[in-house]
Amino acid sequence: MSDTQARLVKVFGAVFPELAEGEILHASPESVAGWDSLASATLLTVLEEEFGVDVAAEDVDELVSFERVLEYLRRRSAV
Repeated sequence: MSDTQARLVKVFGAVFPELAEGEILHASPESVAGWDSLASATLLTVLEEEFGVDVAAEDVDELVSFERVLEYLRRRSAV
């Protein structure tokens, strides 16, 4: 597991403490009952704090699963 992925697991764990690590790796609004608009906003805030990124408004709709967030962070760090 990469450092980015491990840090992202911690972020998701802070927002969704009821999820086991294996569930976090496959988390999406469809698989997590508590993933609503408030959880999305909280996830975004914790993500920005942990990784020191500012997520542009046009990118928010892309961040709809653990895997998509991880891909987004990887693209951001490659820039």
